[in-house]
Amino acid sequence: MNSWWLIAKTTDLSNLKTLKQRLLILFFLVVNLSAIAQGRLSIVSWNLKDMGKSKSDAVIEIIAKTLSAYDIVAIQEIVAGPGGAQAVARLADELNRKGTKWEYEVSEVTSGYSAYKAERYAFLWKSARVSRVGKGWLERQYGSEIEREPFYGRFRLGRQNLTLVNYHAITKSQQPEREVKYFKFLPALYPDDQLVFCGDFNLPQSHSVFNPLRSMGYIPVLIRQKTTLRQRCLNEDCLASEFDNFYFRPAGIRLKVAGVIHFYRLLPDLAQSRKVSDHIPIFAVYEL
Repeated sequence: MNSWWLIAKTTDLSNLKTLKQRLLILFFLVVNLSAIAQGRLSIVSWNLKDMGKSKSDAVIEIIAKTLSAYDIVAIQEIVAGPGGAQAVARLADELNRKGTKWEYEVSEVTSGYSAYKAERYAFLWKSARVSRVGKGWLERQYGSEIEREPFYGRFRLGRQNLTLVNYHAITKSQQPEREVKYFKFLPALYPDDQLVFCGDFNLPQSHSVFNPLRSMGYIPVLIRQKTTLRQRCLNEDCLASEFDNFYFRPAGIRLKVAGVIHFYRLLPDLAQSRKVSDHIPIFAVYEL
């Protein structure tokens, strides 16, 4: 249903004025259908700013339409209060209305030094496509070093497992590299897991703090790709910073395609888009 929604909406939205934009959206449609048809695993990571009771039903519907073609969704910046978990439940309900069974898990509240900055994470997944292996967990070993410690989720496709490490860094002004430097220790903690780091790092992939992970074979899926929304577009450039990414080891899994989802192009303006989020979702399609 969501795929036909993309085609229909492409033809009647006034802000999609160029053939290039329409072809771009159809390209993502083809990617989605191809991933499902060939038995690959498609994953989306999205910082949904202040995901909580402030998200209206209309916004939840937009989020669900954006995500429904994928197999697994990792969400960051869910508010710590009860409204955060309730918003994820509302999103799961909306996804379930689209004809595919979705399950979800919301993390406990992160345990950093500032209760004001505490958040939750979430995973949502299509139970017909993948299965969960146990329950998710927060990385408590580095709870004092990382403000919002990562949330892990093990998933199985066929006989292969993959472990997502869902993360939201402190803001750029607070030097998130002070946290990310601890990621080099995480693979050794889980030597039997195929780790895929995903989320909002508030750092570009070119930062030297990622060099230790690179030396272990981890690479980013996006290069020089901005993922945050500006307050207003500048000469049709609506993106600001290169913050969101996936990092994985190609020795264990094969990346087929990756990119971003320009959901804001389907909405009237950036003001409306930023009610959904100030980040755009990123996706990766893996073959295990």
